[in-house]
Amino acid sequence: MTDVTHLDPLTATALIAAVLLVGAYLVVVTDRALFGVVAGAPRPLRAVLTAPAREAVLLLRRQPVTTEAPDTITWVLAPAAYLGLAAAALAVVPLAPGVAVADVRTGIVVFGAAEALAIVAIFLHGWSPNAPFPLIAGYNFVGVALSYELLSMFVLIAAALPAESLSLGAIVESQQGLWNVVRQPLGLPLFLIVALGVTFSGPLDIVDSADMAGGGAAEDSGVHHLLWSVARAAMLVTFAAAAAAVFLGGWLGPLLPGAAWMALKTATVAFVLIAARHLVARVSPERFVRVAWTVLLPLAFLDLAIAGVTSL
Repeated sequence: MTDVTHLDPLTATALIAAVLLVGAYLVVVTDRALFGVVAGAPRPLRAVLTAPAREAVLLLRRQPVTTEAPDTITWVLAPAAYLGLAAAALAVVPLAPGVAVADVRTGIVVFGAAEALAIVAIFLHGWSPNAPFPLIAGYNFVGVALSYELLSMFVLIAAALPAESLSLGAIVESQQGLWNVVRQPLGLPLFLIVALGVTFSGPLDIVDSADMAGGGAAEDSGVHHLLWSVARAAMLVTFAAAAAAVFLGGWLGPLLPGAAWMALKTATVAFVLIAARHLVARVSPERFVRVAWTVLLPLAFLDLAIAGVTSL
């Protein structure tokens, strides 16, 4: 196995912060650029590149909105917890050969735990304003979340079987001869569905959808809205990096340095997730739950069975 470089706490924190902040900036830039293209009115490159900074300044200058009798502590805690969980999940993802903040033996378990706790953070996002639309959005999300959390569990376990380890670093190394996206073709699409769910994007925008007047974000404004937007983009970066490591061979690739391959694969997955926001229609929660339990979950079982047979 590749020797893991153990980073001191300050370096580890700086690395995670840099990856999430740069990644979140690129996510917003790509999102705004794709929005213009899909709408048939592409924006100038300079306007797209400066969009995150301009939007951040506008939100910082905007007067905060306070509802009647909000749960102030959880209102502040929700975006902080969501961003912290994105950082915790990214910490177990190897970013280059031997470079991971916490390449623990149970990396998949840690990643899955961060996914599950993200459900709590998102529900708090809807609960805390004490307003009808955010509360409905929060309950809608919790009702849907279990169906795709099970998908995540099965596809991640399937990816771990060839490596005979729950470490994400070991999973990357097990793909030396063949990437998991080839030997387990159902895994990556199912995992991307999970990513869309946890980041409530595109077809699975159950939380902040326009048909509920903004849903969980209906009462967000100012700094709180900015923090939640940054946290949401950071979570998308984390899922893209995890997909690149687990299914696309992570740092493995010819000619380029390992870190470059990891960055390219992460950017590719992130682009697919962002494109889904603009190209795939939103699915009603009831329909998605029905499809998840009757179609997607059996496919996840099949993916796990294929992984078990091929790993013998």
